[in-house]
Amino acid sequence: MPTSTWNRHHVLSLADFTAAEYDIVLKTAASFQEVLSRRTKKVPALQGQVVANLFFEPSTRTRSSFELAAKRLSADTLNFAASTSSMTKGETILDTAKTYLAMGTDIMVIRHKEAGVPNAIAQEMDRLGVRVSVLNAGDGQHEHPSQGLLDLFTICSLIDPANPRLELLQGKKIAIVGDILHSRVARSNIWSLIASGAQVHLAAPPTLLPKLFAEYIFGEETAPPGQLFIHWQLEPALQEADFVMTLRLQKERMTAHLLPSLREYHQLFGITRTKLQLCQPNVKVLHPGPVNRGVEISSDLMDDPEFSLIQSQVTSGVAVRMALLYLIGSGKT
Repeated sequence: MPTSTWNRHHVLSLADFTAAEYDIVLKTAASFQEVLSRRTKKVPALQGQVVANLFFEPSTRTRSSFELAAKRLSADTLNFAASTSSMTKGETILDTAKTYLAMGTDIMVIRHKEAGVPNAIAQEMDRLGVRVSVLNAGDGQHEHPSQGLLDLFTICSLIDPANPRLELLQGKKIAIVGDILHSRVARSNIWSLIASGAQVHLAAPPTLLPKLFAEYIFGEETAPPGQLFIHWQLEPALQEADFVMTLRLQKERMTAHLLPSLREYHQLFGITRTKLQLCQPNVKVLHPGPVNRGVEISSDLMDDPEFSLIQSQVTSGVAVRMALLYLIGSGKT
């Protein structure tokens, strides 16, 4: 496995990922994808290590994917659920993390509804001087690095299954459609796709895509010229697009009435076969899940393997998360 230039102890954000790091993840994930196709799907890469999945927020795909990835690497796993933990008795998040540290945890996979929690736990582990790595599995409206990486791997593997790499997306047009304002997935995808040289077109109603959204993402920096575009109508984003990523409406994060109705949203921004006619003939559709059928995407399109990569994303997630756990954990063995 290629680890010679991997020096990252935590994976908290894609904002500072280098092109070399993206390619290491892609190549390592491709190796594990091959492992997962075998009859015996386990390797002893993390044997003797403990991976703790600390999910302070509900999850199906991400949590199950990380647990399976750890087990495929022969690691021992611990699973945490806030609703049945000592947090109901007043224990703090950092004290919970320290409890798992005392049990011998080597890698902590953190998901929380508030942005910054994985960073805070990583800083505490560093302050304590312990060799515990933290992997951000989604924090508030901040980022979801492993989802961004598995989306990248899914697309690059489609283009070149034998050698997925970042440069394959140079010049490709990729539309991201939906609740971009509240989406941590969109933020991670923007970082990775900009790094690849793709043209990223964001499309959503103005209430879900503020005019200054790019400034929110890049701060004082600006996206490379000609790479990030904002649309308040769907058609310009879809025109000649190679890939379309549609996002779930995150009603649980909406603090105001931002849409007239789900029906109107689907009419204007829902992805259907008819609307895909604006795209390239071989266009593919992605969605990080869970999907609101008939809202973000039509049900028939979601289930059509000719267009939909949604199931491929789930499959890719295990290989990519194996790669991440291996890369940050291989130095501990």
